Amino acid sequence: MKKKYLLCLLLLSGTSVLKAQSLQWAQKMANTAMNLWSDTASNSRWTYEQGVVWQGMKSVWMQSGDARYIKYVQRSADRCINADGTIRTYKAEDYNIDNVMSGRSLLTLYRVLGAEKYYKAATTLREQLKTQPRIPQGGFWHKKRYPNQMWLDGLYMGEPFYAEYASTFHETADFDDIANQFVLMETAARDAKTGLLYHGWDQSKKERWANPQTGLSPHFWGRAIGWYGMALVDVLDYFPANHPKRPQLISILNRLVVAMQKYQDAKSGVWYQIVDKAGAKGNYLEASASCMFVYTLAKAAREGHIPKKYIQVAQTGYSGIIKQFITTDANGQVNLNGVCSVAGLGGNPYRDGSYEYYISEKVTTNDMKGVGAFMMASVEVDRLAHLSDAKGKTVLLDSYFNNERKKDVTGAVLPYHYKWEGMDNNGFSLLGYLFNNYGVQTQTLYDAPTAANLKKANIYLIVDPDIPKENPDAKYIEQPHIKAVSDWVQEGGVLLVLNNDTGNAEFKHLNELMAKFGIYYNENSVNHVVGSQFEQGAVTIPAGNEVFKTARKIYIKEISTFTLKAPAKAALNHQNQIVVATARYGKGAVLAVGDPWFYNEYLDGRKLPAEMENYKAANDVIAWLIKQIPAKR
Repeated sequence: MKKKYLLCLLLLSGTSVLKAQSLQWAQKMANTAMNLWSDTASNSRWTYEQGVVWQGMKSVWMQSGDARYIKYVQRSADRCINADGTIRTYKAEDYNIDNVMSGRSLLTLYRVLGAEKYYKAATTLREQLKTQPRIPQGGFWHKKRYPNQMWLDGLYMGEPFYAEYASTFHETADFDDIANQFVLMETAARDAKTGLLYHGWDQSKKERWANPQTGLSPHFWGRAIGWYGMALVDVLDYFPANHPKRPQLISILNRLVVAMQKYQDAKSGVWYQIVDKAGAKGNYLEASASCMFVYTLAKAAREGHIPKKYIQVAQTGYSGIIKQFITTDANGQVNLNGVCSVAGLGGNPYRDGSYEYYISEKVTTNDMKGVGAFMMASVEVDRLAHLSDAKGKTVLLDSYFNNERKKDVTGAVLPYHYKWEGMDNNGFSLLGYLFNNYGVQTQTLYDAPTAANLKKANIYLIVDPDIPKENPDAKYIEQPHIKAVSDWVQEGGVLLVLNNDTGNAEFKHLNELMAKFGIYYNENSVNHVVGSQFEQGAVTIPAGNEVFKTARKIYIKEISTFTLKAPAKAALNHQNQIVVATARYGKGAVLAVGDPWFYNEYLDGRKLPAEMENYKAANDVIAWLIKQIPAKR
């Protein structure tokens, strides 16, 4: 019994170490990718393989705050997108659903940068889906030259883009169609005995590889199942929470992960090329499928779509990936080995879907599909590190006192300043992402705060209340709001207030609220920065700071400073002035800054020099806020 207990401790310890290093692995692999596939004209063909790498790069950027990775995506995409939004080498008439996949990066770039060419290019791909040939039941053909065929691969190539486009541009009717694609594929391709899905389905049952009774291909190819799993968890990011078909997708996902766990190799922790034939001659442990399975399991568990027991399945799989597939060259380059180069069905020369066919395809090192999936898996494992810190807690973002609106490209009038969904400079998407890393759910309050609606919040964030020049219908913090918020803090709520400097913020009514906690915004503006002389906005943090445990140098410009009285105290001073303040109030706590500060422009790394540690500082603040939440609350 003692030996077994010690073995379990060693395995868990090893997994913990790998989890702590997973972001480093992701960054090392991203560096390998940038070295192998430089953003040059020679790499400017529009392909889904490149799109998988771009997705990996995006995930590493968001988890690290290192802008090199998103800038690589931008430069690489710009090699493929003309100024008028046309896509080089793309042929709509091919109706190849693979060509849609890289549109996800165009949506990211449009949402971050706002450049019209990315919107036009993404809309070109959306137009393809409008006329993509379909089987009679409504499922997309994989390609025009493969009539009546749905492949598992195609769900990843088309549906996450389709869902993000629908969410971004308010085409909500499309979610019925998106759900139907997954339901059709599972209904046709799932094997009741194993729970696994066959690679392809010919609805007409005419293809040579197709079973004449079912239309299914003969085997369970690992990467195809991986594509399907990743598609499910990515689509759920955008699927409306109240959509009647959302539970159906989550049920499909839960059935799939049972099969993934069932066929995880007990010795290595990873998965085989042909998933259910571990002992068959010629079968081998395959890297890309293993990375995709880990990504699916880790993300689904983190999001709460599947039981948390699958976190350990994902961590075991990731440990196996590092041990089984990762090597480092003498020059320090990290490599991913054991990737099946390609596998398909039909075509010329003809691919018959037999076992012999799948194991005969070339096995390569640093294939784009595997490299991209490895980065995504590494980031998802890294996102598990602090998940239990505040699992089930909620941060509620005010959108009543700050409620600026503008028209988007579709003509819809939407809230736009300091919002969770905003990926542009003024958005809070990265701050929300970091809250999610700690298990904190992000929600928005569009109504005035009351005792009733604050009950669902553990953290309440008020940022830059409107003034008339920003919002003609500006709502002010009045006495009923002050009572609701202060009572809520007294009972254990944690309040985060990020105001602006004089001339750009509402002070009078906000200060009436903050007076409850001994905090007064001075209606001034310090730390002015001329152009890109970022050092003028630098604020140094001494070691041992109560709030900022890891960040040592941050950038905050045009700050409103504070005057304090009990119970408030200074959390950070700069040039003999208080720029961050905290207060204990009853069972709760308050943290205030004289600048919105944590919006994307200051966190995403694209603007500030690397020595400015705002991304670290955001993590520090979130960790501090979580520690202030009373245990019972």
